[in-house]
Amino acid sequence: IYMKNINTLVEDIYKLFEVNNKSTLSEEEVELHLNKFANEVKEILKEYVFSEPKERSNLRLSAIGKPDRQLWYDLQKGKKEKYFDSPTRIKFLYGHLLESLLVTLTKLAGHKITEEQKEISIAGVLGHQDCRIDDMLVDIKSASGNSFKKFASGRLSEDDPFGYIGQLSAYAEANQDKEAAFFVINKQNGELTLLKIHEMEMINAADRVKYLKKIIKKDTPPSRCYNSIPDGTSGNYKLPIGCVYCSHKHMCWSDTNGGQGLRTFQYAKGLRYLTKVTRVPDVLEEPNV
Repeated sequence: IYMKNINTLVEDIYKLFEVNNKSTLSEEEVELHLNKFANEVKEILKEYVFSEPKERSNLRLSAIGKPDRQLWYDLQKGKKEKYFDSPTRIKFLYGHLLESLLVTLTKLAGHKITEEQKEISIAGVLGHQDCRIDDMLVDIKSASGNSFKKFASGRLSEDDPFGYIGQLSAYAEANQDKEAAFFVINKQNGELTLLKIHEMEMINAADRVKYLKKIIKKDTPPSRCYNSIPDGTSGNYKLPIGCVYCSHKHMCWSDTNGGQGLRTFQYAKGLRYLTKVTRVPDVLEEPNV
């Protein structure tokens, strides 16, 4: 019998790692959860290492929170840029692994998980929710340190470049839930947080889907999702974070730098994409793709 409440989820998982931790589950239950996780790890690795990345050619509920222009490019045949590079694919891989790990830790901590990957639909567009934890609809995320802070402090609605609230809104609307939550792990330090989102913070998913269906049929893309931003005091301008991880950035910004397109420089912390170069950085420049 499950007696746990989602409000204690984070502390209950933390307790799993304490020296004197005593599991409330039977050995058979623990073994069952561990075997399921081991099989999921195997399947996730196979997907990322031995399979080609899948191209999405149809609108999905998980994507409706994305900016209009990015979605337009996502769903245009023949508009795809080359797939993400290997380090980016590895990053997505361990993000996927961490999300599977959170599900397993939730079960090991004695919390109830139901409706895993349940298929839902809004206005003819399909999606798959992550799960319910202790009967609350939950979307599980792994996040960088900076992104995690927005979840932990409740500021996600102020700065949501990846459209997470739109995604959760769709799942909640399809289930007629007035409240749902993000369960998030910080990829850099293992910290966990739970952020509840009430319907007052959600978008109208059905209206958004209808609007997007019209947008993606057009021959020309909507206006850019974001403006470029100053790169320190150099006089150079670079892509904002919402564009850096977009697979369409080179095509989308092809008119920058006098028609040369984005110029890419290898900084110690990773690649930086410049839309305007006033002063050439003193680091290696990547060849134009």
